[in-house]
Amino acid sequence: MGKSNKTNNYTDFYYHLFRNILLVSIPLLLISAIILSLPHSSAYSSSTDSVALTLPTACTISASVVMPHNATLVGGQVEGDIGNTKINAYCNDRNGYFIYAIGNGSNIDGETDLVFNNGLNSSYNIHTGVYNSGNTNSSWAMKLSSNNGTYAPTITNGYDNYNIIPNTDTVVAFRTSGTSMDPNTDLTGSYFNTTYQIYANSIQPTGNYLGKVKYTMTHPYDATQLTTIEKTFDIVGIDKITIPGIGSYYAMQDMSDRICSLANAYGAEGQLIDIRDNKVYYVSKLPDGHCWMTQNLDLDIGGTGVAVLTSENTDISTDASAYLDDGIYSDYSVLGGIYTWGPDTTALTSDRTINYENNSVSGWSNNNTKPYSAESGDTYYYTSSSDNDDTRYTSVTQCINAGHTELECKHYSAGNYYNWTAAIASNDSTNIGSTRNAIALNSICPKGWRLPNASETDNQYNEFGKLLYNSQITSKLSNGTKSVGYLNGTISFGELRANPSYFVRSGDIYTSSRTLDGPGVYGSYWSSVVNSTSQAYHLQFGSANIYTAYINNGRSYSRGSGKPVRCLARRAGE
Repeated sequence: MGKSNKTNNYTDFYYHLFRNILLVSIPLLLISAIILSLPHSSAYSSSTDSVALTLPTACTISASVVMPHNATLVGGQVEGDIGNTKINAYCNDRNGYFIYAIGNGSNIDGETDLVFNNGLNSSYNIHTGVYNSGNTNSSWAMKLSSNNGTYAPTITNGYDNYNIIPNTDTVVAFRTSGTSMDPNTDLTGSYFNTTYQIYANSIQPTGNYLGKVKYTMTHPYDATQLTTIEKTFDIVGIDKITIPGIGSYYAMQDMSDRICSLANAYGAEGQLIDIRDNKVYYVSKLPDGHCWMTQNLDLDIGGTGVAVLTSENTDISTDASAYLDDGIYSDYSVLGGIYTWGPDTTALTSDRTINYENNSVSGWSNNNTKPYSAESGDTYYYTSSSDNDDTRYTSVTQCINAGHTELECKHYSAGNYYNWTAAIASNDSTNIGSTRNAIALNSICPKGWRLPNASETDNQYNEFGKLLYNSQITSKLSNGTKSVGYLNGTISFGELRANPSYFVRSGDIYTSSRTLDGPGVYGSYWSSVVNSTSQAYHLQFGSANIYTAYINNGRSYSRGSGKPVRCLARRAGE
């Protein structure tokens, strides 16, 4: 495979410098031959005339600065969306491509610093990192955004939001096929835009800071270069565990930020086992860059065969000061640095189930201060039925016998229904802040996983919104408590319930009547975010509307209502 190099324009900036160095791999197509034969008599005589045509593969990547990446900051200031470079990709044989990025400060691959005064004193360099209010170190990060055209590339590894400058060649975008044939005339060509965020703390010396990112295009797209979540477990040296009668799986509790970061096969699923009850779940890295469960959680709080819930197997913090701040220390016992949650004795367990004949929930309470959960039994809502009412099956076997695959059926498990107190692994949820947008500390997710955040005002922290927006399902990240709408109507509604997200319309438990409301009609999932002393935000959707940060104003829903749970993997520092 031949390779040609093309170095694009670069500009010196007052605060820092970016230079896009773009490498292209160009394979040759096969030569075809045309053979011409002439009729002949018994007096044999012939000749051949060969015609050979070579069509070279033309793959190019080019950059154009839409807005220079200039920034002039003062100490203690953070600035995002610094500049915009449009990076176009073009291959004339439609075989797709990968685009890798790597820091290239001081012309050294892997150098991810903003270099102070041309390397005058490296101790003043600004290291890469994602700004947050709790980190006082200067930092810079990059973000990519894909166009929405016919040939839009997929942004990978979490670079749809601000992320660190990679110190190794990292796939940041790809297309499997169908790149633009004519970049000069096709306005919906294959491209993405780059921008940056910088934070300079109050003691950062004045001067010039220069940084570079190098982008490399490889062609053609090759699925073997993509790394699944399961494959990354093996890469980092994690062993599978074997459970007799169940099989060998990697454990949910061994998930880490590094494992998720290494995975770049979006939508390529794997199965992990929850060591608390040995139930197996599908997981996938989704278009928002997070690793998500793509099944509803089915943990029976206090149920038979469920391990004691501790900080070693459950999403329970070991930071004692955080408990004191939230006033929920009394919910947990501590021994040898291990925190254990003992659910209140009023918590519902596996013997509390839903009677689907009248949708009643035996023993459910509308008291939101105690942890309640209820099992749905083996209930699956398959999404191939009408937009208004999904088909409910009472076992995987029944679902399969109806013509669906086992893979499809297992994704649509209703799982358990939890009130918010149970979902955040607490015995009294009124202690978890009354300030709007406060985030609960813990959850019943496996260790290494957590509840998604949601916000009606802050798009950055609306993780339900980011997932569905980047999956091209919603038109907005958040819209208060109003519907954000489907991007393509019923098409996007179908995509919400299909591969790779597989959200389920399992309804929720309506607290005033203690009944299961809307099973098969709408979906509802808890977030970790408080709205008031009695309410918390959640994702809710039906065939006509989708709410990425919802509260049930005007109805008897509250933190006491029962909803399914989806967990996503924690990132470093979370």
